[in-house]
Amino acid sequence: MTEIAAAETAKRALGLVDLTNLNDDCTAEDISSLCKRAVTAHGHVAAVCIWPRFVAQAVEELKGTGVKIATVVNFPDGGTDTQAVVAETEQAVKDGADEIDLVMPYRAFLEGRRGFAEEQIIRVKAAIPEPAILKVILETGEIADPLLIHVASEIAIAAGADFIKTSTGKVKVNATLEAAEVMLTVIEETRRDKLKDVGFKPAGGIRTVDDAAAYLALADKILGHNWVSAATFRFGASGLLDALVGAIDGSGATAGEGY
Repeated sequence: MTEIAAAETAKRALGLVDLTNLNDDCTAEDISSLCKRAVTAHGHVAAVCIWPRFVAQAVEELKGTGVKIATVVNFPDGGTDTQAVVAETEQAVKDGADEIDLVMPYRAFLEGRRGFAEEQIIRVKAAIPEPAILKVILETGEIADPLLIHVASEIAIAAGADFIKTSTGKVKVNATLEAAEVMLTVIEETRRDKLKDVGFKPAGGIRTVDDAAAYLALADKILGHNWVSAATFRFGASGLLDALVGAIDGSGATAGEGY
């Protein structure tokens, strides 16, 4: 990729980033640092994605910036205590979260309990008042089978997901282009059949401008060049932002380590 092409890709991708810190040892100071990074000289990211306990802090620190506050529930294990997940969601919304990233109970799904997985998503969606949105994490690296990823995508969308997301970033295999193609195809089918736009979020292991370009090209191919926007497409990442800013600046900075 030429420097000019990299810079153009980076400009397009920067406003699509969900700047993430879901480290187990994350502190309030880390969240302050994340919030400062979220607003760059080239514009702001779409959202910060953080643990629920930091939502109120991030709301205060990002007030007036246009950056959304995303948080995770049922994370990262995708458990089956739906009542606890709903309570976690309600508290996050009360604290000011704009977006909820829910880990679908993917193990229950893989055991054949598809109705249970769907019901949990339905109940969490019901606990999120508009205009807040729900992103459902499928954990595609654990599901693995493309046919099952297709089914999981359909279930999540039918249950009310505003976005479907590949991964938690906490398992061995996270975002892949193969899983992304399946998920984007289901989104295209939903859009065509039901006139409903559902968003897509690849997450985990996306660290370079080339990585971002590959996912954007795939979305353009399946859904058209004009489909991608912060309302329909996000990158879940921590290190990617540095790479994007470096490409725009022409400094060639590389991405940092992380989710």
